[in-house]
Amino acid sequence: MTKTPKPNDEYSDENHDGFTFEVIEEEDTNEGQRVKRRGIYLWPNLITTAAMLCGFYSIIASMESHYLHALYAIFLAAFLDGLDGRVARAIGAQSAFGEQLDSLSDLIAFGLAPAVLMYSWSLHSLGRIGLACCFIYAACAAFRLARFNVQIGSVDKRYFIGIASPLGAILVVSLVWVSRDYPHLFDVKDKTIQIIYAAFMVIVGILMVSNMKYYSFKQVDRSRVPFIVMLPVVMILAAMTYNIPVGILVVSLLYVLSGFITTFFAKEKAQ
Repeated sequence: MTKTPKPNDEYSDENHDGFTFEVIEEEDTNEGQRVKRRGIYLWPNLITTAAMLCGFYSIIASMESHYLHALYAIFLAAFLDGLDGRVARAIGAQSAFGEQLDSLSDLIAFGLAPAVLMYSWSLHSLGRIGLACCFIYAACAAFRLARFNVQIGSVDKRYFIGIASPLGAILVVSLVWVSRDYPHLFDVKDKTIQIIYAAFMVIVGILMVSNMKYYSFKQVDRSRVPFIVMLPVVMILAAMTYNIPVGILVVSLLYVLSGFITTFFAKEKAQ
């Protein structure tokens, strides 16, 4: 006897025949109508999947003690994460599927991969405490991404609420990179250093789920700035080339501190 599909059945749509792999989602047309589209946009989702691969590879490399490969993979994932959104906007290929895939990719590349890297690098020596601190970071990255998803379209695009997960990952990765280059200053077997690393992971995690406001620089893509702005940018880049890992860590920390200033002035303006 053939089962009659119910109207509210998840698979009652005639497009779901049970044998094919397909994505069907609704989109707004230029006329303001809601229409169903079959399939996905290739290029932005392909770039997002490549970022996910980088995160997965980083986890494997960390487990095998290939820390330099692991941190390079996370940096590459951060580059690809910034690229996929720009490609999607440039070719008009933004979609709800792409947004959700991007968040899942970010969780792997910027949530799990940095946590595994730091745990494998040093915090495994702290046992369950190190495990807990790395999990706090990964969980906060998940919370931050979930909050971002539900707030799409309702927040000021000029600002991030809490530090973005790619920046959180770069903070962790650059710290491991600097520690690797200066083992005489950062002895990963020293308990004090391990406790500092553990506290660092928790603090970065808390900053991701905080309500601190960070300038997103999204408006810079579409607006002109005075020519003199290029001078400090060039100076910063020149300083970073002297020591790239230290430069990335310092610039990232300065950006984190800028959130306190931005939030303070926002509160002052609101009063």
